[in-house]
Amino acid sequence: MVVTATEFKTNFGKYLDLIAKEDIFITRNGKTIAKVVNPHISAVDSLRGMLKDVPSDIDMDSLREERLLKYENHV
Repeated sequence: MVVTATEFKTNFGKYLDLIAKEDIFITRNGKTIAKVVNPHISAVDSLRGMLKDVPSDIDMDSLREERLLKYENHV
């Protein structure tokens, strides 16, 4: 969800409740200045619903291994 800084400040309690379900991007003058995330939801979980063709069994270990392999191939 994208909200302005003023909206976020005015309705802080509302957005605290929404954090449990989705990340919130805060904007000022049309530019994103912050991202508020739920610390109990992993990046993998939040991306799984946003990206196409992400296997449902993907986990942090396999992502780390893939990232390391890509790094080793570029070095």
